[in-house]
Amino acid sequence: MNRTTLALFAAIATLGVAPLAADAVQPNNDPGKLTLAATPNPVKYGRSITLSGKLSGPNHGGKVVNIFADPYPYDAFTNVTSATTNASGDYSTTQKPTVNTRYYARHAGEQSAVVTVLVRPAVSLKLSDYTPKRAQRVRFSGRVCPQHDGRSLSIQRRYSTGYKTIRKTTLSDIPGSTCSSYRKTFRVYRDGRFRAVIAGSTPSHPDHATGLSRSRVADVHS
Repeated sequence: MNRTTLALFAAIATLGVAPLAADAVQPNNDPGKLTLAATPNPVKYGRSITLSGKLSGPNHGGKVVNIFADPYPYDAFTNVTSATTNASGDYSTTQKPTVNTRYYARHAGEQSAVVTVLVRPAVSLKLSDYTPKRAQRVRFSGRVCPQHDGRSLSIQRRYSTGYKTIRKTTLSDIPGSTCSSYRKTFRVYRDGRFRAVIAGSTPSHPDHATGLSRSRVADVHS
């Protein structure tokens, strides 16, 4: 080793800097992170959700993210779809769950948190007469999709303190349909706003969230 080389190493040692080999590889101390979100949540039965998230860290563009789903009764996850990240690491895809479903995203060694998407049954409500006379019998009827034959459905009326159940009925089969039907007839004595409700996330109905119809108004007159 000549005097010039010795002088160079002495200067490096004085500065407290260790020499690096030309082919040295820096360790990756900032591994990528993967997120997942679902919108809307809850979602009405028959509609789609958007599953989106972000892969952060180095080289996050153009990566395939796999989406895994586990529908109720939550026994096993399966790969249902995939999405590719853009230059910013963002990705997005759609799904149409039919029951409450858990999702997570995975790319290489990265995995997102599990997101539970709740599915509300689609509930309709119509009145046989929206301007009945006082004490007239009015038929409340509609459908619930998907099929929930034999389940209980509540007719609720809005009061100053909120909605309160005033009648209950049982959902019936519609031949050749994937929906159930209901009807309940009773006398209406004064103006009111009503809705139909099938309770969800209960021991008797754990596969769906609570389903709510649009409210309907009865304008009672003499």
